[in-house]
Amino acid sequence: MKRMKVSAVFLGLGGLLALIGMSLGGPVRTVAADDSRRIDFDMVRSAAAINGNCLQDAHGEVRVVSRGPVEDMTVDVEGLPPNTEFDFFVIQIPNAPFGLAWYQGDIETNAQGKGHERFRGRFNIETFIVAQPPGGQPAPVVHDQPPFPDASMNPATEPVHTFHLGLWFGSPEAAQAAGCPPTATRFNGEHNAGIQALSTRNFPDLQGPLMQLVP
Repeated sequence: MKRMKVSAVFLGLGGLLALIGMSLGGPVRTVAADDSRRIDFDMVRSAAAINGNCLQDAHGEVRVVSRGPVEDMTVDVEGLPPNTEFDFFVIQIPNAPFGLAWYQGDIETNAQGKGHERFRGRFNIETFIVAQPPGGQPAPVVHDQPPFPDASMNPATEPVHTFHLGLWFGSPEAAQAAGCPPTATRFNGEHNAGIQALSTRNFPDLQGPLMQLVP
């Protein structure tokens, strides 16, 4: 799964952002080819996995290709427990408490502990979450069980950019079976996930890798 750390860097604002990312410690490889723009970067063991002394060989590689109105994101992970479901999120901050986040989809590993998935959405410098101020609006409550029931109202916020990625165990039991802490978190569809396994904490909190792609 190894790729060259730096490919051809295109000129203009996108190229400048790529250089900024590399200077800040974020290994982004930015490419211009065939009228499409692409960034490649790594995901690393999360702070929770490091503190839990587990997943020593886990890592991931991500490629995002701009298609104009949308982006295609390809995620490849390995060094994870075999035949295990994980939940993939786009997040504001790579480490707890993570800030705002949305549930992008699932990644399931094979018998060798490798996983692959492709997502389509908006994954560039314009990626954000907004909730119209001044006040919240009623929200549907689908999951109402503790410890993390759905909120019945949304908080108000001006646009908040979400440039980081995170991957969570689908359950505390799966995390425990992998030698990780069995801590319960909110980060799956039923809000009963395990700890974060991988993240983009190799980038600064306010310089997440999705910021490097200018469509």
